Amino acid sequence: MKFLIACLGNIGPEYELTRHNIGFLIADRLADLHKIDFSLERHAYYTLLKYKGKSIHIIKPTTYMNASGKAVAYWMQELSVPKENVLVVMDDIALPFGTLRMRGKGSSAGHNGLKSIEQFLNGQDYARLRFGIGSEFGKGQQVDYVLGNFSKNEIDALPMHMDKAGEMIVSFCTAGLANTMTKYNS
Repeated sequence: MKFLIACLGNIGPEYELTRHNIGFLIADRLADLHKIDFSLERHAYYTLLKYKGKSIHIIKPTTYMNASGKAVAYWMQELSVPKENVLVVMDDIALPFGTLRMRGKGSSAGHNGLKSIEQFLNGQDYARLRFGIGSEFGKGQQVDYVLGNFSKNEIDALPMHMDKAGEMIVSFCTAGLANTMTKYNS
């Protein structure tokens, strides 16, 4: 059984440790834990995790956040992965820092990566794992906040939260969406 895990972020060193790049950071953490490497492929950095009989294809789109849908649609077609086996991992300012929520569908809530994916997939009915980055910004400062680096305290707490996100990704692929939501969404 095949799964596609699309971890959203922006390429380039200037974005590496920004809040908007939590998808990339989670993908890298998962790859490190399972001792697999990414290679640069069409529209994404790509790796394959074989786990309990599942083929978990992980991508970090190189199309930048606002065009994430192009990479997700390409890899879904390239790998013949059905929409119900796709999980998008991204940041969410509506959740407190470190809070993780998995959903089977939902609106973009203004997230440009999700807006792009909705356009390419013709709808909002795909699973997503939202990583809370908080909303500690003033009026008109949202872009600077999401493209800003994590604070020292956040950096210290990231490994624990990223490990939980990795557990949720693996659970999505092995136990299914409903079971994962029941177990991990608090």
